[in-house]
Amino acid sequence: MNLKGKAAVVCGGGGFIGGYLVKSLLANGVNVIRSVDVKPLDQWYQVTPGVENVVADLKDKDSCYRAADGAEVVFQLAADMGGMGFIESNKALCMLSVLINTHMLLAARDSGVERFFYSSSACVYNGEKQKDACVIPLKEADAYPALPEDGYGWEKLFSERMCRHFEEDFGMQCRVARYHNVYGPFGTWTGGREKAPAAICRKVLEAKLSGRHEIEIWGDGHQTRSFMYIDDCTKGTLAIMESEIHEPLNLGSNQLVTINQLVDIVENIAGVKLKRRYKVDAPKGVNGRNSDNTRILEHLGWEPSIRLRDGLEKTYEWIQKEMLTLAHV
Repeated sequence: MNLKGKAAVVCGGGGFIGGYLVKSLLANGVNVIRSVDVKPLDQWYQVTPGVENVVADLKDKDSCYRAADGAEVVFQLAADMGGMGFIESNKALCMLSVLINTHMLLAARDSGVERFFYSSSACVYNGEKQKDACVIPLKEADAYPALPEDGYGWEKLFSERMCRHFEEDFGMQCRVARYHNVYGPFGTWTGGREKAPAAICRKVLEAKLSGRHEIEIWGDGHQTRSFMYIDDCTKGTLAIMESEIHEPLNLGSNQLVTINQLVDIVENIAGVKLKRRYKVDAPKGVNGRNSDNTRILEHLGWEPSIRLRDGLEKTYEWIQKEMLTLAHV
């Protein structure tokens, strides 16, 4: 499919990734007719002029049918989620996102939508394969036998299966990407839902600006992750949506780092060196997780490639501006 000129709806368009996706679609000639999010408009991460920006709760079935009206393609990113601190403490809330996915799939089917994109997560992967910090990169097949992240991961894996069966039973084309730790400017950086890159940038800035040169790190710092910059995420999302790949596909960087190394990079950007305090009883997720990009390279001839250092510099600079602006309010 060529998305250019298609009438698109972005669910979760007021979120971090959704706000970028709306702008990326428009830049690539896609006709975004509607962006929908549950948050009040003044709380959207980005609001794009010229798009019908709708405040609605997509857990409600009627809201989903109104959202899908007139759409040829749907990007379903809407979910109740956050960083590890949030998803480990709000399992029921995370699982209630299944209502959004169920009702949006039904609305898309009944509205004659040509193609449906679902943003899944690396949290679907079997926890037994993520116990070692020196993790073997996760292949798409590693989601089974199923043992995903409790709550959030189970909801994502179940919704993947729904997409698969809507395609099998109703002929509606579905595409699924498993996002691996997306970060960048305009993301959540405080309040409890932020993810590791933004949290570390904020903590380093707080230490630097306050003169208290120490930082609290959740876990022992040896846990490993890969982090994907937002521009790679939107580029990969469009490519997967246009592709003929019918199975879930990893969308993530394969640049593996420890949390300690993540702190090293941000300290270097900030020009400081901090004393580290480890909160080993804090939520830290699995010990190791990385993306195996074999399949995305085979199918698309492309993989996320923006260096972590480059993306963190932009993220750090944006968070610094936000913090200084708030300090002067």
